[in-house]
Amino acid sequence: MASDTTSTLSGVESTAQGRAAIWSRRGFLLALALFVGAGLLGLLGVHTTTTSTEEGGWSVDVKHAAVARAGLDVPWQVTVRHPGGFGKEITLAVTGSYFAMFETQGWRPAPSDETRDGDTYYMTFTAPSGDTFVVSYDAYIQPAAQRGHAGTVAVLDGGADAPSVATVDFQTTLLP
Repeated sequence: MASDTTSTLSGVESTAQGRAAIWSRRGFLLALALFVGAGLLGLLGVHTTTTSTEEGGWSVDVKHAAVARAGLDVPWQVTVRHPGGFGKEITLAVTGSYFAMFETQGWRPAPSDETRDGDTYYMTFTAPSGDTFVVSYDAYIQPAAQRGHAGTVAVLDGGADAPSVATVDFQTTLLP
């Protein structure tokens, strides 16, 4: 009986094209593992920050999402402090276009009056007793939102025509 010395593996050795495909798969799996790892570490969720100012005895803090993704709940809260308290009303003037990326359940407390001109949303609240006023916006980023927005909160000492006593600029960036 004659023995055949040819191997069944002859001619199936790796080619440059085959090696490139292997490294492509490995690269994809590494990228996928990094993405999953970032998610597990919370790097892809909502990142909250507080932007503050103090002007003329008025202190304003805006707690907001610095980075978020569509579909997630995000905080938005304004805290105003003024030694000696407030007058009858307190008005917040906020960049109106900032709220275009949100779906909302409303304001807590609700404004007693609200109006909007071309750029600014004015909310007037009955002033609380004491030195601190807090308003929260119960919202989440719209699922279709693709871009973040910048905004400004100005505290007006009186109605929409009153002068600003303190102003805070802030921004929310949206990730895919």
